[in-house]
Amino acid sequence: MSAPTEPSMLDVAPRTLRLPAADHALSPVTGWTRDRWTAVADHWLGWVADHASPGGALPRLPGRVTRDGVRREAMETVCRSMILAASRVAGASPGDAAAAEVAGRYRDALVAGTTPGGPEEWPRAVTCRPPLAGMTQPLVETANAAFALHVARERLWDPLAPGEKAQVAGWLRHHAALDAWQNNWQLFPTMAEGFLRSVGEDAPGTGAHHVARVEGWYAGDGWYTDGPEHRFDYYTAWAIHPYLWAWYRMTDTTGTPAGERHLERLAAFTRSFDRFVAPDGALLHVGRSLTYRTAALAAGWCAEISGVSALEPGRWRRLASGVLRDFVDHGVGVDGPPSLGWYGPHDGTTQSYSGFGSPYYAGIGFLGLALPPDAEVWTAAEPDDAVPDDVTPLPDLGWTVVRAGGVSRLVNHGSDHGTMAFEPTPDVDDPHYAKFSYSTHTAPGTGAGFVANVDGHLALLDPDGTASRRTHLRGVRADGAVSGSVHLPHLGGRPVPGAAVRTVSVVHGEWEVRCHLVRTAEERTVREGAHAVADDTPPGTGVFAGAGRWALGARGVLAAVVPLHGYAAADVHGDESTNALGTYAATPYLTGTQPAGDHVHVALHLLRLDPSVTGEDLAAADVGAVVDVQVSGTTVRVRWADDGAETTTDLATFVPWDGATVPIPTSPGGSP
Repeated sequence: MSAPTEPSMLDVAPRTLRLPAADHALSPVTGWTRDRWTAVADHWLGWVADHASPGGALPRLPGRVTRDGVRREAMETVCRSMILAASRVAGASPGDAAAAEVAGRYRDALVAGTTPGGPEEWPRAVTCRPPLAGMTQPLVETANAAFALHVARERLWDPLAPGEKAQVAGWLRHHAALDAWQNNWQLFPTMAEGFLRSVGEDAPGTGAHHVARVEGWYAGDGWYTDGPEHRFDYYTAWAIHPYLWAWYRMTDTTGTPAGERHLERLAAFTRSFDRFVAPDGALLHVGRSLTYRTAALAAGWCAEISGVSALEPGRWRRLASGVLRDFVDHGVGVDGPPSLGWYGPHDGTTQSYSGFGSPYYAGIGFLGLALPPDAEVWTAAEPDDAVPDDVTPLPDLGWTVVRAGGVSRLVNHGSDHGTMAFEPTPDVDDPHYAKFSYSTHTAPGTGAGFVANVDGHLALLDPDGTASRRTHLRGVRADGAVSGSVHLPHLGGRPVPGAAVRTVSVVHGEWEVRCHLVRTAEERTVREGAHAVADDTPPGTGVFAGAGRWALGARGVLAAVVPLHGYAAADVHGDESTNALGTYAATPYLTGTQPAGDHVHVALHLLRLDPSVTGEDLAAADVGAVVDVQVSGTTVRVRWADDGAETTTDLATFVPWDGATVPIPTSPGGSP
C-alpha cells in the first residue's frame, strides 16, 4: 500500500464573482434568476477546484482543522460540495460544458477517495455509538455523497466503470451498516442504504427502521425534534426533511401511506418556514450549525420538486433568492470559500466539529438547480406585493413567529437543546437555544457574550454578578399571540435553591410584553435583556420613553426595552467580538430587586428596522400610546392602544406545571 500523502495549500489566483444582469421584470423584488444561482454555484465550486489535490479527493481550503485532521476535512469538503455540484449538473442542458467538467471532477474525486490504500483514500467510520472508536464524521459525509449521487445519478453514477461502481458501492455499504446517534444521524446510514437499493446493489436492511424512528419525532406544523428531546432547529430543514424525501424516492415508496404522509409534512413545513425569512431576505438566526446558511432552503426545494409546496412557485423563488442574495451581498463565498460563520467568519456560530469544508453544506440549499430552466419555479414572476405583518403560533413547538417592522422574530418557549443524561450532570444551555427571542436581524452573544448572558434573557444575579442560566424547560404553552414556559434557573451548574421562573410573552406587531413570575428563597437582583444589536461600528444608545433604553445599529436595527413593573433601573451592555452580525454589540437591559417569594416583573420589548429614527424620537416615545399594562397579584392585563386588543393572563396558571423538577434517570442497576 502506498503511503498516504496530505494535501497542501495551493497558491490560487483571485476569483471574481460575476453575476448576470438583474432581471427586474421576472423578479421585481430580488432581481435574481436561475442564471444568478448558477453563477454563485460555479463560483463556490471553483474555490474547491482551485485548492484541489491531484486526484481531487483531498482539497485543502483555507480555514481551521478539527482534531480529526486535514484528511477528514478534505473528505468533508468534497462530499458536501458534491451536493451543490449534483444540483448544478442535474438540471444542466446536455451541451453545458461547465456542468460536464464539474461532473467529471466529482466522479474522479469519488473514485480517488474510495480507493482502498490509495494516496487520497478517505477515512472510514468504525462505530458511531459509544464506545467510540476512531472518527464518526465519515458517516455524515457518506450520506452527503449518497444524496448527491441520487440527485445527479445520470451524471455522477451512471458514467462510472463497473469496477468503480463496485468500489464506491463497497464504501457506501460499509457505512450503511453502522448505527448512529439518536438524532438526525439516524438518517446517515439510511442514505447510503437507500442509494444502494436504488441502483440494485446489496444493502443492509435497517434503513426503514431508522426512518420510522425519525418519523416518530414529528412534532407538528412540518417540524421534527432532532432526537427524543425538545430540540427544534434548522436540522428539520436541511437534514431531516431532505433525507426522508430522498429515502422515499430512492426506495420507490413515495406513494405509500408513509411517503404520502411525509409529503404532507413537507408541505406544512413550507407554510411555517415562510415566516422565518424577513422581507429583505434575512434568515432567522437560531439553532446550531448556522454556518450552513442557505442549507435552510433545502426542504422548500424538496417540496417544490415534488409539487407539494404551500407557496406559489414565484413566491418560493422570491423567498429563496432573497436569502441567497442576502448572504452574497454580505460577502459570503465572494472573495474566498464560504467561511465558518454567518455573514463573516465567527467561531461562535460554529461547533467543535466544524472544519474548513463544513460551510459547503450550504449547497443543499441549491437543490432548485436540479430543476431545468423551464421549470415553473424559474419562469414564474415573483409577486411584488408587500410581505404582510402577521403572528404565526406553532403550538406543538412552543414557538411563535412574528413578522413585523421589517423583521421576523421567534418567541421561544419550546426549544432548549437540553439532554437528560444518565449521570447527575448539570443542565446545560446554549446561546442559540436558551434565549426568549431570536430574530432575522440580531444574533445572541457567544463566548464572553454568553458568559455575561444579557441579551434575550431573564437572569437572577449572584452577588458577584454571575447570571443564572435558562436550561431545561419544565412546561410549555403557545396559544395565539400569547405563549409561555417554565424553567428552573441554574447557577454554578445546579438549580438555584427554591427558584423558578414562569414567563409569558404577549406579542403585538413589533412589540412584546414579556412577563415573569419569579420565585426565589432569598432576595436577589433580577435582570432582563433585550435583543443584542450588532454592527461593524458601535451602535448608538440612549434613553427610550423616559425610563427604558434603546440601541440602534448603522443598518437601522433598533432594539429597546422599557420597565413596566418590578424593575428599577435601565442601562445598555456593550460587547466586542461576541456577535455573528458585527464586531460591536449593544444590549439594552433592566434591573430590579427580587424579594424572597413570588414577584412579577414585566417589560415592554421593541424590535424593528428603522433607519430614519433619531435619539430625540426615541427619548420622547410614549409607552401609553402603545400599550396599557395592569398587574394584580399574579395576573397581568395587556391592552394594545392601536386596536384595543386585550389579554388577561394569570402567570401562575397559564403554563401547566406541577412545580416538580425533572428527575435524573437511573441506570439499569438503579444507581444514578
